[in-house]
Amino acid sequence: MINSLINSIQKVIALSPEEIAIVTTLFKEKTFKKGEYFLEEGRICRQVGFVAKGLLRYYINHDGEEKIYDFSQENEFVCNYESFLPQAPSSKNIQALEDSIIFVISHADLQVFYATVRGGERFGRVAIEAVFVKLLQDISSLYMETPELRYERFLKNHADLQQRISQYHIASFVGVKPQSLSRIRKRISTQF
Repeated sequence: MINSLINSIQKVIALSPEEIAIVTTLFKEKTFKKGEYFLEEGRICRQVGFVAKGLLRYYINHDGEEKIYDFSQENEFVCNYESFLPQAPSSKNIQALEDSIIFVISHADLQVFYATVRGGERFGRVAIEAVFVKLLQDISSLYMETPELRYERFLKNHADLQQRISQYHIASFVGVKPQSLSRIRKRISTQF
């Protein structure tokens, strides 16, 4: 399973056999049962993870309501960089929606990765640039798109998740109540 992590890194930087050995010692395999937290609000995010198997959701608690703003699934990284980079308490939660296997690296070991893997800092920069661009797109979507457009974008970007997550979670991600999502889905299905 660690091969998927190695392959993901090698899409950005080349790794020598020695560097592959370093990566395999720095990343530790952890399992999370469905419902377990990768990160809870109020705690400091002390690790970056790579999802080898499973699915996680990112959400905030707002006036007693959970509002989902992202998902991480196989071959994606999982982290709350807002907490991880400054090592500050998180205002967000990351929770497993399925039993998951995640390769994690601590903040300290990530610094070792940057220092010992040729191109390690470049990999970190490219990863953070991707997070930044996605964040800007998500903010634009929140302010400029209707719930119907956000649902259509969810279908386009996360088509494979429809069968893996509940309608409640999809509605939360889109920013509507489940009943409204049902109406949106009906409107979209009648268009085709």
